[in-house]
Amino acid sequence: MATFVHIPAIYSAILALMFVGLSVRTLSLRRRLKIAIGDAGNPTMLRAMRVHSNFAEYVPLGLLLTLLAAGAGAHPMLVHFLGLTLLVGRVSHAYGVSQSRENYKFRVAGMALTFTSMITSSLYLLLLQAGALGS
Repeated sequence: MATFVHIPAIYSAILALMFVGLSVRTLSLRRRLKIAIGDAGNPTMLRAMRVHSNFAEYVPLGLLLTLLAAGAGAHPMLVHFLGLTLLVGRVSHAYGVSQSRENYKFRVAGMALTFTSMITSSLYLLLLQAGALGS
């Protein structure tokens, strides 16, 4: 059984850099607005915090599922699909929520892509364990 764990490593690295970027952005905003903790009722700070938090909430599980699928022998194209949909989903969501005059299409698309990655990898793993997929 061939495994393609190097593929999730690529997406993990890109998403880690994105997380650092979102962290620096949030920290810089805190410094500029002089907000040590919380959002102090500032909508811009709240949006930055939610983009950062939402990323931290969804990406680890999405990457873990992608890595497990790759380790279980998923076709490289499927592994790229999982990583790419997670990445594009997180970029779309971050962009949409960051806008003060939010266009909800980006947020919705971002969550849909994130869920697509997570559901697809989950179903792949469950079907594989049930013996419904050949490895």
